[in-house]
Amino acid sequence: MEKKAALLVFIIAIGFTGVVGADGLKRGGYTGPSSVQISKVSDVKTMPHDADVVLEGRIESYLGNEKYLFNDGSGTVILEIDNDEWNGLEVGADDVVILYGEVDKKSQRIAIEVEKIEKQNR
Repeated sequence: MEKKAALLVFIIAIGFTGVVGADGLKRGGYTGPSSVQISKVSDVKTMPHDADVVLEGRIESYLGNEKYLFNDGSGTVILEIDNDEWNGLEVGADDVVILYGEVDKKSQRIAIEVEKIEKQNR
């Protein structure tokens, strides 16, 4: 009986690690096409404060104080990326990224407060 119980616990543990990794984080998810609308930097100027936005392009340079210059070919905009939003991701000036965030309009300036960064495999 003890062997059966131990085997059952082992099988459950193996199945559980398929859903939750050794570090305790859930894994997996949909990897197919998305219906998310990608905006252009040129469109951001007409969007309201706090509007959700998704942008695709390159981070050109670090400006200091968690601020970066982003370019998608239609224009440039300042990104505000808190250090904890990088989640260990390394991005260079030649890498294409998709950014999820909000339009931040304050005192005659426009920026994007980034909430999530994904590096594109190209």
